This record gives sequence, C-alpha cells and structure tokens, in this order.
Amino acid sequence: MRYLAVATTAVMLAGMGVSNTLNAKGLVPLSSISSATALAAASAAKESCSKMGFHVSVTVVDAAGNVLATLRDDGAGPHTAIASHRKAYTALTTRMPTSQMVKIVGASPEAFGLRQIEGLLILSGGLPIKAGDSVVGAIGVSGAPGPESDEKCGSAGIASIADALDGK
Repeated sequence: MRYLAVATTAVMLAGMGVSNTLNAKGLVPLSSISSATALAAASAAKESCSKMGFHVSVTVVDAAGNVLATLRDDGAGPHTAIASHRKAYTALTTRMPTSQMVKIVGASPEAFGLRQIEGLLILSGGLPIKAGDSVVGAIGVSGAPGPESDEKCGSAGIASIADALDGK
C-alpha cells in the first residue's frame, strides 16, 4: 500500500511537470566546482606558496561567484583575504587570468574603466578554473611578492585538482 502511494504521488508530480524541471526551456544548467574540490585547490595553492616562503590568502569561488573556500596563512597581511576573493571573482567574471586583464587595461585607455567596476581587482593572481571549455570556478591568491608568484601558486592549486575536473 505504501508503494502504491509513493508511485501515485510520483505520477501526479510528473504530470504536473515537477520531475522535468531541470529540462525546462527557461533554465540554464550550471556546472560548478564542489566545495571539497575548492578546498583541495585552495590548500594546494597555499602550500605551494608556503614552500616558497610566502604567506598568502587563497580564495576559491564557484561558477556563480560564491565563496567556497578561503584560507589565510599565518603571517599573511589582513588585506590579502579580500584581495584574493576579488581576484578570484575577477577571473571568474572575465573568464580569463587576471594577469591578462592587467595587460588589457594597461594597453587600452578605454579599458581603464574596468578598474571602477565593483568587485573587480585588476591585479595578477586570479585564474579561472575550467572543466573542458566550461569555467566552473576561479581561484585567487594574494600576498606573494610580485605578480608572477601569486599566479604560480594559483596554478599549482588548479593542477592539484586536474583529475577531479577531468572526471578521472
């Protein structure tokens, strides 16, 4: 009898279109990095910088720009947590490394206005996280000396989760 009630409810909901919500024409599917994978990437990026003697903050955001992980190393400046978040957000929304945005803004007077968009930070150290051609999140690192170092640590974080992104 209980099975019949469950089956009847399922049929009724299916008839109302509830079971097919994810296939609705007005919705867009969104692939995103998981919180566990984000934490793994952040940990690997922080560890990479620590091995070079740098005290940094690392933030990973999901495909919608929500913070999934933030780590601040002992000794990292208080501003680095905010900067790492803004770098990650910038890389996500522009779908490119923030080092590339630095070059674009530096080369084009018209692009200077990008610096005024709330939430963006046009400094190296932010990288999109991709699964195939899809951007599924982004990582931002702040606190290492020089723009190359932040980006190198972020790249190490992404490399550490490559298998999770490839589905291997």
